Amino acid sequence: MDVVSEAISRVRIGRAEACWVTGAGEWGLRYPGYPVSGFHILLHGAGWLITPTGTPRELAPGDVVFTAAGAPHGLSHAPTTLESLAPAVLGDTGDDAGRADAVFVCGAYWLTRSSTHPYLKSLPDVMAITPDYDRNRQLSAVVDLLEAELSGAAPGAEVSRPALLDLVLTQVLREWLTQHPPSGDLDDPAIAAVVRQIRASPEKPWTAAQLSERAGLPRREFSRRFAGFTGLPLRTYLAEARLTRAAHLLRESDAPLATIARRVGYSTEFALGGAFRREYGVSPGRYRKNAEVSTR
Repeated sequence: MDVVSEAISRVRIGRAEACWVTGAGEWGLRYPGYPVSGFHILLHGAGWLITPTGTPRELAPGDVVFTAAGAPHGLSHAPTTLESLAPAVLGDTGDDAGRADAVFVCGAYWLTRSSTHPYLKSLPDVMAITPDYDRNRQLSAVVDLLEAELSGAAPGAEVSRPALLDLVLTQVLREWLTQHPPSGDLDDPAIAAVVRQIRASPEKPWTAAQLSERAGLPRREFSRRFAGFTGLPLRTYLAEARLTRAAHLLRESDAPLATIARRVGYSTEFALGGAFRREYGVSPGRYRKNAEVSTR
């Protein structure tokens, strides 16, 4: 695990969605800054990326627009200002792809308060990338797969689409790193090993003393490097890891809340419920019901 892997694992806490966005004639859409980490990939046609302060950038088929934390931006048929574009309506895919002048495949993760890693926050608000598809054949392949998944309603789509979004996001970040090498080291094997242990067993009563010893580091050095790698102090990260596991169990199992509480390290379902509401803004029961509705 490296910093990019940890950043992506945090983004995946959010609800994943994918869709088409198309435009014909004098089209334009403004994204006002939703709490999402997402991308647009131009498949066919032409368009322009519009940002609040930058110069409009012309897009060609294959170009990727990526925003790590939902910064305002727009897509348009021609150079213009962001304020002149009509707000995008979530769920509205635009014109029929068969007669559209521009076709984008789009994906996003809805972010929670703790799911945006500092590494993603350090990136430009809106990134326009022209991938080298001859070199990065993995990105080309996964975009083709996502396009195929969105074109039909095959069984298993609720599982395959989030998995494909993970792969697209990973490949987009790899492409950005290839074109813009970071100045620092994104890998920290000692801290990565500790993070893997926490993620594998969040229910354990981990302490800073235990984990710094496992990392082979003095406590002060461990705390500094852990916060740099994960973006969070240890205590906050432990709570986030437990609540993330609880959210997955609520979505993917019918286990009672008391059972889930024990499996993620909370003494009672009431303790888990209070922490869960503070993080996600809803009770565990409501979260489970919302997840059930979204998969129907």
